[in-house]
Amino acid sequence: MADTVQTVRGPVNIADMGRTLIHEHLYVSIPGWEFEPALANFDREAFVVEAVGKVKALKEYGVGTFVDPCPIELGRDVGLIAEISEKADMNVVCTTGFYFEEFGLPAYWRHQDAEDIAAHYIKEITQGIDGTNIRAGAIKVATGEEVSDYERKFASAAAMAQVETGVPIITHTEKGCCGPDQQDIFAGGGVEMHNCVIGHSCGNPDPAYHKKIVDRGTYIGFDRVGYEMMHPDSLRADNLVKLIDAGHIDQVMLSQDKFCYLAGVKGLPMTREEIVEVEKLMAEGVFPAPYTDIFTNFLPMLKERGVTDDQIDHILRVNPQRFFSGESFGANA
Repeated sequence: MADTVQTVRGPVNIADMGRTLIHEHLYVSIPGWEFEPALANFDREAFVVEAVGKVKALKEYGVGTFVDPCPIELGRDVGLIAEISEKADMNVVCTTGFYFEEFGLPAYWRHQDAEDIAAHYIKEITQGIDGTNIRAGAIKVATGEEVSDYERKFASAAAMAQVETGVPIITHTEKGCCGPDQQDIFAGGGVEMHNCVIGHSCGNPDPAYHKKIVDRGTYIGFDRVGYEMMHPDSLRADNLVKLIDAGHIDQVMLSQDKFCYLAGVKGLPMTREEIVEVEKLMAEGVFPAPYTDIFTNFLPMLKERGVTDDQIDHILRVNPQRFFSGESFGANA
């Protein structure tokens, strides 16, 4: 078992992680946005000031670690992440790994063998990213509503890298689909199930789907809190309580998948009217909601449903520490 977690500022004792948000983002960009001149006016200095303030606000709620599993091709900038981490005095874990086919998987990498992709992941975990000594502390895997052949290859590469390095896997599932498919790929690659969190599972409203995920022995990500356009948070809270009542509190991960800055909104699958509205809300600072939203809005919903402060702290503090240590919670399939 590991005693430390790799952050962008170096290894940190797992016991010192504090509460952890397992799936959040600082800066995200849709591939290709930089080629539209009107958008190429990103004010890095102003962004750092804004992001530091938003991240610092989490400390009031006991958060000591912020995991940013930004895929390589979605604007991951480890220097930027490290600067924010340093100025906010917040542990930040970055990842290696690519996104899903619709929005990622650059052509150059699509045509590499899984072994070559895995070698790249391993290098970013053991040596550093983009010529720096900043190392990834986890591996990102993403799949669409169906797992494509390319996505399967990249997930297999992630499994190879996980087995080689021991760092855990954090996934994206589109609309809460294909979690079991991801589990099959990881298990087939020799990954022990407790070394994975199947992300965005709360995007699927069906408790039977959630049961299928936890019964295989992985962590389950209720990590899109606040995505009311998909499902109301009241439903997320109801389904999370069902998992706790069924004895799966050790497997639950909570987070929001928020971002501080999103470049290239026009690249998202939305109508022109929706894009205009999102751009307006972002310019006004209304969207996205603060990172603290999970504490001010969602956790009270859980308490209303009988979840205790100790149980909430267990999910936010104990589970991420166990996840990064590699310790099993005894639910392996």
